[in-house]
Amino acid sequence: MPLPTSSPETRPLDAALDRSAVERDGTDLLDTLRSAADTRVLAVRRDAAPVLDGRLHLLDVAGVGQPLAWAFLGRTSDGAALLLAALDDDADVDGMPDAVWTALRTGGGDLPVVEAEVFTTAVALAGWLRDAPFCPACGTLAEVRHAGWSRHCPSCGREHFPRTDPAVIVLVTSEDDRVLLGANAAWGGSRYSCFAGFAEAGESLEDAVEREVGEEAGVRLSGVVYRGSQAWPYPRSLMLGFRARVVDEAEARPDGEEIVEVRWFDREEIGSALRGEGPVQLPGPASIARRLIDDWARGVA
Repeated sequence: MPLPTSSPETRPLDAALDRSAVERDGTDLLDTLRSAADTRVLAVRRDAAPVLDGRLHLLDVAGVGQPLAWAFLGRTSDGAALLLAALDDDADVDGMPDAVWTALRTGGGDLPVVEAEVFTTAVALAGWLRDAPFCPACGTLAEVRHAGWSRHCPSCGREHFPRTDPAVIVLVTSEDDRVLLGANAAWGGSRYSCFAGFAEAGESLEDAVEREVGEEAGVRLSGVVYRGSQAWPYPRSLMLGFRARVVDEAEARPDGEEIVEVRWFDREEIGSALRGEGPVQLPGPASIARRLIDDWARGVA
């Protein structure tokens, strides 16, 4: 079942799902919601969820069998609960004969914005529930608390929460109205994107921007400006987007390891790539990298 659409029985999903975090303190919340007739479930396998006709395909509780973990995602605009079911990689479910398992990285940009945000949250939370079952302090199997949003270690008493790592991503521009993009070695050299990397311990975001771009593209920056953020569960990042002006275009050069080529693009070349014309590939529409490039191409200041 897709997220609620206009009909006599349902109302459209609001601009954002109500996470209703105050409800997570209820010790029996998940059991209660699994028994509610109007509860719907978003099933996740690694980074994929069922998609049908361009919408997330939600399921009844009975359709997901016994997942690895349950979690409470929040409530839709009509008050119905939305649960996460984190599944084994090869798990199958009932009630989705025509839906297709679609990865967030490749299909998230084609979903309505609200659904893409819900999908991102579900993938991030499912990854933590699946990959971090033990207390990192003493190694004891930890107990899931707060409807899937925390873990308690019964041995040492520590509380653990889903980890988020800050990472910067920056679109570099020139005085003559071009952008500098890099081709990552992992992409085979045909796809170009913004420069990005994790913020280090004790480092400001602005310093991280200058360091990462200097390491990957060899250029110095000025006028570093924050543009927005995006949760990106690969594996657990919060991408913080920036735009910056290059000091000297001639300094541009790839690091030769992570970045195999850097290249300046004008608006015509970027416009063609955004339309899917020509050999240059850009980041997928689900990424903040694509949003930074698209905003520049549209002249958004």
